[in-house]
Amino acid sequence: MSGVGYIQILKNNHSFRRLFIAQELSYIGDWFTVIALFILAGESSDNSPLAIAGVLATRSFSLAAMTPFTGMLADRYSRRGLMVCSDLAACLVLFIVLQFDLLNNLSSVYFLAIAMVAAKSIFDPAQYAYLPNICDDEELLTANALGSGGWSIALGIGASIGGLTIAEYGITTALWIDALTFLVSAIVIMTLPFGGPDTSERENVSVKIVTKEITDGWKYILRTPEVRRLVLAKALWSSGGGAQIFLLILIGMEAGFGDIAAGIGILFMARGFGSGFGPMAGRPLMSNNLLRPYLIGLAVGISGIFYAIISLMEWNNLLLVMIFISHASSGFNWVQSTTLTQERAGDEWRGRVAGADFLALTLMMGLSAITAGFILENEYLQLREVIALSALIQIIMGIGWIVLASPKEKVIFNQKKSVVNL
Repeated sequence: MSGVGYIQILKNNHSFRRLFIAQELSYIGDWFTVIALFILAGESSDNSPLAIAGVLATRSFSLAAMTPFTGMLADRYSRRGLMVCSDLAACLVLFIVLQFDLLNNLSSVYFLAIAMVAAKSIFDPAQYAYLPNICDDEELLTANALGSGGWSIALGIGASIGGLTIAEYGITTALWIDALTFLVSAIVIMTLPFGGPDTSERENVSVKIVTKEITDGWKYILRTPEVRRLVLAKALWSSGGGAQIFLLILIGMEAGFGDIAAGIGILFMARGFGSGFGPMAGRPLMSNNLLRPYLIGLAVGISGIFYAIISLMEWNNLLLVMIFISHASSGFNWVQSTTLTQERAGDEWRGRVAGADFLALTLMMGLSAITAGFILENEYLQLREVIALSALIQIIMGIGWIVLASPKEKVIFNQKKSVVNL
């Protein structure tokens, strides 16, 4: 499975290459807007921790509310078409906000956060379900690792350049740049092949049919243990990771890496580059069937360990290394869980499985962030203590995953190993 190289897949799989380029453009632009939202929330609230956490929580809870429907849509309608519509909708939202100068208070900041999530909510489930339609089994792990690496590089580049752009040219310029990246991404995705799903036996859409398809998706997940366990893998990390993403904003305000926007951008750059490095460096481990039942738990636990170190250390340049390593481990978890889920879920269910995956992730992300913001707002704990608490939660979750690895899951991997040896 790990035999297909990164250069090889980009060179030989033209559809994946175009999708990868489109995603990179869109993701880089995303972080211009995300950093802008955090800065605007701080400016509108005298840097209230709860208000800043509210941006992440608002985005997470809005996405969670939409994922059951977006997963169903990815199993019903053209996945390519859904990605195009998502990019164009995000471009339109930013155009309207900028044209009518709607960002003038905290409520409007939250409104933009919700509107952008609504516009982009279909993209990830559609892309998640589309990828196995343009990549064969040998390419899938490489494609996911490269996609995660690309997202992470885009995070690093987008957050750092976005932060510097905001510091130098202002928030309006940053948002116009993001709108342009969405437009270019949509144009590139239009050139991709259809890529499913097979709708020949689909019934006409109605409230009853929509409800049935969403319910059927959950029934499929619940009766398929090897899939059911995996839809919780990303939520395992976000139990502490949601707080940590929010806490990076506050660390960036205190650590002294320059202007607030630039400082936040630098920390998010370390996070992004780490998230990309982890799955690429760890790809050989992901192909080891003896280790695969435990790797997700190990990755989550390691993420927590390095944030525990961050809570204790002096915040100098070494802080960037600790963030890099922690998020390298979280990126490893993301790619490992995504690839395993894509392998195990049937094509007709893949969109709905992706929806459940993102639902668990985003719910936990929002709860984690808003809880940390509430604790800090009311001064129940200090910043370093909240960082340590988030780390402890991840360590406990990681150990729990390893301990609860089921005998059936171990058998699945051993059977795969036997087939390969034959």
